[in-house]
Amino acid sequence: KCVSVSIGPFGWRASLSEQSLTLPCGHTVANRLCKAAMTEGLADAHDQPTDAHQRLYATWARGGAAVLLTGNIMVDRRYLERAGNVVVQDASGMAQLRAWAQATHDSGSQLWAQISHPGRQCPRLVSWTPLAPSAVQLKVFGNFGKPRATTEADIQDVIQRFANTAALVQEAGLDGVQIHAAHGYLLSQFLSARTNQRQDGWGGTLANQARLLLEVVRAVRARVGPRYPIAVKLNSSDFVKGGFTLDDSVQVVQWLNAEGVDLLEVSGGTYEQLEFFKPQAAVAMRDSTREREAMFLEYAKSIKAVARMPIMVTGGFRTLAGMEAALAGGHTDMVGLARPFCLDPDFPARMFRGQLERLPVPEDRLVLGTGYWGPNSPSNGIRSLNNLCQAGYYYGQIERLGAGQLPLPGVRPLQALLAHLGKDTFRALRRKLFAGV
Repeated sequence: KCVSVSIGPFGWRASLSEQSLTLPCGHTVANRLCKAAMTEGLADAHDQPTDAHQRLYATWARGGAAVLLTGNIMVDRRYLERAGNVVVQDASGMAQLRAWAQATHDSGSQLWAQISHPGRQCPRLVSWTPLAPSAVQLKVFGNFGKPRATTEADIQDVIQRFANTAALVQEAGLDGVQIHAAHGYLLSQFLSARTNQRQDGWGGTLANQARLLLEVVRAVRARVGPRYPIAVKLNSSDFVKGGFTLDDSVQVVQWLNAEGVDLLEVSGGTYEQLEFFKPQAAVAMRDSTREREAMFLEYAKSIKAVARMPIMVTGGFRTLAGMEAALAGGHTDMVGLARPFCLDPDFPARMFRGQLERLPVPEDRLVLGTGYWGPNSPSNGIRSLNNLCQAGYYYGQIERLGAGQLPLPGVRPLQALLAHLGKDTFRALRRKLFAGV
């Protein structure tokens, strides 16, 4: 395929990433770039959106990506991915949701809600007894309690909560929903034999393990109607022994083909194996390697071969040439980007104007050291600590943008981590003090 398809109004060559995309439901997005979901931690003590969400998303929308996906919007305020998550389980925050959507629309982008349940990946600061398919504890820095296995009543409640949250964000004017079934959250836990050890109708075989995801998709579609976009975020693999595999993913996608899904985001990893935090060298790539730039693209090719819905690959894209090669090769229909938005919020517009070829890649210096202490350390503890430092770094940049400030790239990794831990502790205590949860 030819990458350059037309001449833009100011003389630069319009690229494949600038082309619109019409989804199966009939909804159209203006270009092929999406700000993928990143947890914000900006909700108030009652788990509702704030002015910081409006400032943050207006800033990102001015950058020119067609779609901005929210971070985890939780379906049940008893179980959060972290304190500071927005929760939508009733109409109490409707005015704030509408303002968030309007601020995004006014600045030129669509706002889609990523709706999620953390399952066992719910920190002790929020709940000492999270919910999971089976009572398999996540042992990462002692941060997560032993979960309670879901009952049949719990499972039915989860299904209805996803559907209810989807209907509420639709009412608030958000443009679509993404059901989070990746990264080791609840729906992803049900998909994995490592965390789903049930022998009833919700486990034991891949068909039973996938049943909850399929039931959630059906319930959401029943509530939002046929013309509202529904996306699913799915792991290509968990990258852990005994977990969800690429073969499993391909089969689940074949089942999802029949469920009216409009966009499938391909990602990978869980809290046990954070693939999306692996460092990437900021070096020039040969043309022959550009289309392999994204970390999940090779996996996505297998998924794309069976998927009847458009797919989006997120994770690792850092050059315009890499994005264009992936689109031109038919390996993805949309490009998902996340961390670059934290440091360079307007990069899509500059990229479309031909002013930017490579996105910022600070990951290689966001480590505690090199050799044994670096990102490839044989110690799981050191690798996990580096992952937390990276997470803290980006959380801090999101908070700055939400406050109307410029990014601060030079923050030291350990400093960022300590600031993040302090703020998350404060948010959790504030919830308990002012909201009684």
